[in-house]
Amino acid sequence: MKFNHHIIYRAAALVLLLSSCGKGFIDLKPISTITTDNFYKTEEDFKNAVNGAYNGLRTGGTYGVDSYVFAEIRSDNSMPVASGSVTDQDEFDRFYIRTTNPFINNRWSNSYTAISRCNAILDRIAPVAMSDALKARYIGEAKFLRALFYFNLVRTFGDVPLVLKEITNGNEGYEYGRNAKADVYAQIEKDLAEAAAALPPSYTGADVGRATAGAARAILGRVLLAQKKFAPAAVELKAVIDLGQYALVPVYANFFVVNNKNNKEAIFDVQYRSGGIGQGNPWPNSFAPQNSGNAVIMFGGDGNNTPTDDLLNEYEAGDQRKDATIATSYVNANGVTIPGNFVKKYRDVPGIKNDNGNNIPIIRYADVLLMYAECLNEAGYVAGGDAFNYLNEVRNRAGLADLTAAEVPDQAAFRLAMEHERRVEFAFENLRWYDLVRTDRAITVLNGKSTQINLVNPVTPQNQVFPIPQSQIDINSSKITQNEGSN
Repeated sequence: MKFNHHIIYRAAALVLLLSSCGKGFIDLKPISTITTDNFYKTEEDFKNAVNGAYNGLRTGGTYGVDSYVFAEIRSDNSMPVASGSVTDQDEFDRFYIRTTNPFINNRWSNSYTAISRCNAILDRIAPVAMSDALKARYIGEAKFLRALFYFNLVRTFGDVPLVLKEITNGNEGYEYGRNAKADVYAQIEKDLAEAAAALPPSYTGADVGRATAGAARAILGRVLLAQKKFAPAAVELKAVIDLGQYALVPVYANFFVVNNKNNKEAIFDVQYRSGGIGQGNPWPNSFAPQNSGNAVIMFGGDGNNTPTDDLLNEYEAGDQRKDATIATSYVNANGVTIPGNFVKKYRDVPGIKNDNGNNIPIIRYADVLLMYAECLNEAGYVAGGDAFNYLNEVRNRAGLADLTAAEVPDQAAFRLAMEHERRVEFAFENLRWYDLVRTDRAITVLNGKSTQINLVNPVTPQNQVFPIPQSQIDINSSKITQNEGSN
């Protein structure tokens, strides 16, 4: 996304941090000598500020490099490179996460840093001279992004501090305790609804990839579905379908081709750009096998996010998504076939390691179709009804035949069919764990595989949210409490 190319801005960031000096919040100045007091003055300043908020999507703790740890390794889809050893990722894989785990620390701090950028925009933009249309768009983008960051937080930790204004004094941070997740969700819904009303339907040129009205409504549908608000979710999702703006790309694998980014199926992605400018995507190198040299990708791989055989066996015969998503071997430089599963969905040829051009999808049209089908089924099972049509549209693109009412005879069977379809359609797109939790299936599914996962602790209602980082409790123990059952 070109609009991220020239960012020189780092917002005054809210960070709940581990500190020995007694401060719970720190004001991070922009990279240049410009201070926060004289920065937010012009239209150009706000362009850079909004770009800085988008850049928050790339951080490891939000939707970027480490996001797979929360949704894929935590599920039955994948395992870490050193599963079984005492590693930070293994704690996610086998359910024994420490409160000092760096991944949960990063999710908290990176998310609140990004939220602070959004809050600064929203608090300071009103008096600045620019067109009403552009100002409304920037406000819509900031609210859309703030909603995305809070959605990650509430799904990860449950109750979290709801900070909706810029923090200008470090001591203000001590005023914030954990808000009920219902209140956090209400604010997310409000931000997305207002963003949908303010954002344009599409962009051209260098602005392609920014949040649109359709993206806001699609994410709002996902947020409502996460709360089992099926009827209002259906309204939002059907509105996205009825726009006529999105469609499935004909070949599943082509969605992920680097030179086909921001295609008609892409509703909202995290944007990356290769070229040695510090904006590349590390996933292709991260997921390629260890010790594979240049056989799979230039500059080698780190072996992260290794697909499980259980996921491999989930694919039906003839499902084109299997070969597009997972490889089971590679041929090394000596011509020897080396067995082992690895993610192949994200492919590029980097100029340097971890500098790939792939986007990371946050939501695509296939998800809208399947979520809408799910909402229709929850409203009432209809044999061969519209829910089947939307489900089968996704299956047909993968080269599979329609599912029929004879195969899926009731509402419960349709739910299981949907669980299967979502797993293979969105493997390694960071949805599996959250799907299992929101459908109340995590305990049954993962405990049923406890031996093959080698769980240290069983899945319980308590560990379906993650521990609050101990650093946050240490900073503000009178306001920030730990989740029940956390170590």
